[in-house]
Amino acid sequence: MSGADASGRPLGLDTLVRLGRRQHTPAQVRRLPVPEGMTSPLGCDAVAVPDRLGPLIVPRLPRVGCVYADGAHWWWIVPSDSDYALPWPAPALYAPGALVPATARLIHRPEGTVPYTPPIPMYLALCRVTGTTPDWSRAVSA
Repeated sequence: MSGADASGRPLGLDTLVRLGRRQHTPAQVRRLPVPEGMTSPLGCDAVAVPDRLGPLIVPRLPRVGCVYADGAHWWWIVPSDSDYALPWPAPALYAPGALVPATARLIHRPEGTVPYTPPIPMYLALCRVTGTTPDWSRAVSA
């Protein structure tokens, strides 16, 4: 990405982010379905961790939203753009638009009408179980 359009004018940050997130959806990938009766007013992204870490993260969360598993990873639904100024530590995978392997199946449905796991507590729980120091050094501007 050059950071400029065909006329040489610089692209805005919103446009660059949108272009960077555009992806083609292969047949083996799908958008996680929000369970019936739930709404996602903040949009949906997903965060995955290897399945061995899933059970270690759950007890550290104040609220667990929808969780899916595909045999290799556990996937949590988080609000869209939960990666903004938040570098998720390895081995986490961040999936904009909640595009995940088609084999992912719902393993936990919370009570209520929203599917989200709060991203900051999840980030901190993931840092804790992986021994990663939270990265708060990136500047955020309004």
